[in-house]
Amino acid sequence: MVKIFELENIISIKDFTRSDIDYILNEASTLENVAQSKEISEELKGKILGLMFFEPSTRTKMSFETAMKRLSGQCIGFENTGSSSVSKGESIADTAKMYEGYCDALVIRHELEGVSKFISDVVDVPVINAGDGAGQHPTQTLLDLYTIKKEIGNIDNIKIALIGDLKYGRTVHSLANALTLYDNVELYFVSPPELKMPQEILHDLDKVGMSYKEVSNISDIIDKVNVLYVTRIQKERFVDIEDYLKIKGAYIINKKMLEGKDLIVMHPLPRIDEIACDVDDTKYNKYFTQAANAVPIRMAILKTLIKNNPK
Repeated sequence: MVKIFELENIISIKDFTRSDIDYILNEASTLENVAQSKEISEELKGKILGLMFFEPSTRTKMSFETAMKRLSGQCIGFENTGSSSVSKGESIADTAKMYEGYCDALVIRHELEGVSKFISDVVDVPVINAGDGAGQHPTQTLLDLYTIKKEIGNIDNIKIALIGDLKYGRTVHSLANALTLYDNVELYFVSPPELKMPQEILHDLDKVGMSYKEVSNISDIIDKVNVLYVTRIQKERFVDIEDYLKIKGAYIINKKMLEGKDLIVMHPLPRIDEIACDVDDTKYNKYFTQAANAVPIRMAILKTLIKNNPK
């Protein structure tokens, strides 16, 4: 029996129990038909979602908008500071308080870690972290777990390689933390030395006795894993462009290297050159399915938070 979901905000995947995750995954599975059939539910009719996107976004912003509209709700907001009073010097706290008066929940993306937590302490409506710098991206992790469960059949007992930018990649930080809640999971971290998984994440894994191994070559692990979770080298996180150019294209997955393997390839997107286009039409490609899974997952999140925390 899955317990009632009790979180009032979604800030970090570390706030979740396994039961919390199971609740959202189960709720998403009940909403998937609505999401895929382009039907409309009236679960959130009359509700308004505020979108505060201080960083660029395609999939996260659009899937939250789609999820809210599939539930008969509406969205207001901005996707760059130039279209808000932040450009005039208004504080983030004041902007959030203004949104609180207009909305039933807030979704926030910001380049600085901790902003979503700060906002959740300022307002009295649910706050959802849509990515904070190199910190966390909890709703991405929920759709990643949903994809793994649907495609492989379970999350326990998997072997997964996280590949690419592990230093700045908030999606891999959140996913590594979430996988500590599952049984007998083996993690492989594949990255250049400059982009290794941060020590604080490794410390979290060590505390719970999580099995992981750091390697530099994909060939060392490709025959061992069920999932290749690929990430791009994030140019925007580098202060010196020369440092970026030195490791750009360090890992590229192509069709030939996957042939005969029993695994799936995932990616939070956007893709640059780290997965060749010849993988797109193979059975290994699950990254577009992964992106589509964002809608039922975010429908489940919005329905649960807004209904559990009415204004």
